[in-house]
Amino acid sequence: MTAPTTAEMIEGIRGWVEIESHTADSAGVNRMMDLCARGWTEAGAKVERIAGRDGLGDLLSVSAPWGGHGPGILVLCHLDTVHPRGTIKELAVRVEGDRVYGPGIYDMKGGAYLAFAAYQAITRGGRTTPLPLRFLYTSDEEIGSPSSRALIEAQARNAKYVLVTEPARDGGKIVTSRKGVARYVLTTHGRPAHSGARHQDGRSAILEMARHVIDIEGMTDYARGVTFNVGQIMGGTADNVVPARCEVTIDMRVKTMADAEHFVARLRALKPHNPDVSVQVTGNLNRPPYEMNEAGAALFAHAKGLARDLGIDLAGVLSGGGSDGNFTAPFVATLDGLGVDGEGAHTMHEHMLASSLEPRMNLQRRLFETLY
Repeated sequence: MTAPTTAEMIEGIRGWVEIESHTADSAGVNRMMDLCARGWTEAGAKVERIAGRDGLGDLLSVSAPWGGHGPGILVLCHLDTVHPRGTIKELAVRVEGDRVYGPGIYDMKGGAYLAFAAYQAITRGGRTTPLPLRFLYTSDEEIGSPSSRALIEAQARNAKYVLVTEPARDGGKIVTSRKGVARYVLTTHGRPAHSGARHQDGRSAILEMARHVIDIEGMTDYARGVTFNVGQIMGGTADNVVPARCEVTIDMRVKTMADAEHFVARLRALKPHNPDVSVQVTGNLNRPPYEMNEAGAALFAHAKGLARDLGIDLAGVLSGGGSDGNFTAPFVATLDGLGVDGEGAHTMHEHMLASSLEPRMNLQRRLFETLY
């Protein structure tokens, strides 16, 4: 037996998808890690399980049994999904023509499984790779990787290349750059008062916030690739009370580190319009921008040549979403979006394309076999 077939990969992915692993459901995530660890152990790899923390699921560090401890290839995968437990009842795994549906199948259990299948394609043929081959399966990517980021960065510092099995984009494009992501909370503190009897004594935190929301949304610059989204707003206590407190959440996306620094400084410099109301800004840059650099461009050129040999016209794309590749791209050659093709990430029509499995698996395999 050599490389896994499409039918074999669909069944393997089905098994992974049918174990629901919403990030907040650590028990479900750990059941998924159990299955993943068992498969890798049976395939002859060395598996180290790292206990989760802060209520999150465990992580798996997997190494091929060759190549030693020197710099090699690090493959990043996450097994948590955004879909709460029970979604599988509404979005059951099913095949409809070329589409295979299921919660998390596109983002990103399909791609994570392809990494396993590519490893099998190599080892079933009795082959190895020029570089040490390592895989990291994490449990918290969908919430910004708060517990896994340090491990991702530590392992990437012992890598010559990082490959990320997030899904393909726009009909099979891989991701060669990503926007940076910042998450902030803006809070305004005013002065409460009875809205009828003593309205003039109050200082409305909501009125102050309304002015800031307009200012913040106004910083969006599509030509520059900068967006601001005030996603949630909470404030006030009752209809007849001048609100003393208001809070909003802010999502900021930027293409470059220079813009990240510029706009973070603007957020942190916000001042109250009404001097009797105070303004508080908290948060951070959750993921730095993943910018195309010389090392990344060379890796993409190599992948494009391999894809051509496989009959694939490979194109790169900028993604507005973040991934764990954002953490590694600033200091090691990184290529993202190597997972399955499909559509509907985070939705109830999420699906992968069965026709993408063998080409995408073979591209991963050839990268493993030819990078040195």
